[in-house]
Amino acid sequence: MRYDPHETLVAPARPSAHPLRLLAGIVLTVILFLVLSSGISAFHRSFLSPQAWEALAQNLQTGSSPAAVLINLFVFGLLIVALAVSMAVVHQRRIGGLIGPLTPALRQFRQVSLALFALLIAINILPGDDALAPEPNMPFGLWLLFLPVGLLALLVQTTAEEMAFRGYLQSQLAARFTHPVVWMGLPSILFALLHLDPALHGENTWFVIAWAGCFGLAAADLTARSGTLGPAIALHFVNNMNAILFAAPKGNFDGLALYVYPFSLDELGGVWAWFPTDLMLLGCSWLAARVALRR
Repeated sequence: MRYDPHETLVAPARPSAHPLRLLAGIVLTVILFLVLSSGISAFHRSFLSPQAWEALAQNLQTGSSPAAVLINLFVFGLLIVALAVSMAVVHQRRIGGLIGPLTPALRQFRQVSLALFALLIAINILPGDDALAPEPNMPFGLWLLFLPVGLLALLVQTTAEEMAFRGYLQSQLAARFTHPVVWMGLPSILFALLHLDPALHGENTWFVIAWAGCFGLAAADLTARSGTLGPAIALHFVNNMNAILFAAPKGNFDGLALYVYPFSLDELGGVWAWFPTDLMLLGCSWLAARVALRR
């Protein structure tokens, strides 16, 4: 296992690698993100009637409309702003350093994205379980109209999360601790725990957390192997595109989905049947990304 390219992201983090600085950066980022989110929420609320705001708030929780999904995704742009401030104030670094050299990052993003698109096409051609076959959700013409802004929103959301977990946390921890168990494991555990939502996932909560943890490890590995966030963003982007824009679980963030699966995330039987397939898809995606990076 060779992680020499990771040094490109780790070296700039060493001058400010003290754990207390990392803690301060995390706290400042979280506070700024919450304050900015509250400010945006208050701004929107000032233009809506109480009834309209209540309806929007309900939609935002379930992601049951295109507007709700787009708002939920674009709000992650505020996380990038919060990270930029924390990087400057706490670490005296520019936020672009979290992504790595831009030209290689864009090239690797393209390589991995194309490989993952090809994988998804191949998998969707194969016959599957009729009981889990997705059902139509949005008219195709309407879905096409929303597709460009949906892709942009997904790019904002996935870039923000990868900058936070693989760009910031992983590089700062790797600058202080040499063992991958620390700098790969801790961000992945935190990433997984942020998916903890018993009200939404019911008895399937730990399935979702386990999947998110595995995703975090896959993204961490690709980041360390490539020396940029390009591959991790591509993995996250294509995965979320498939789960949010193409086929989503019924009633769970399905407002922009062309299709929906015939189960929700809190239904035990459907998720039990779906989870092994989705975990296998994640493993195949990780392997496809590694192969693409070797070209």
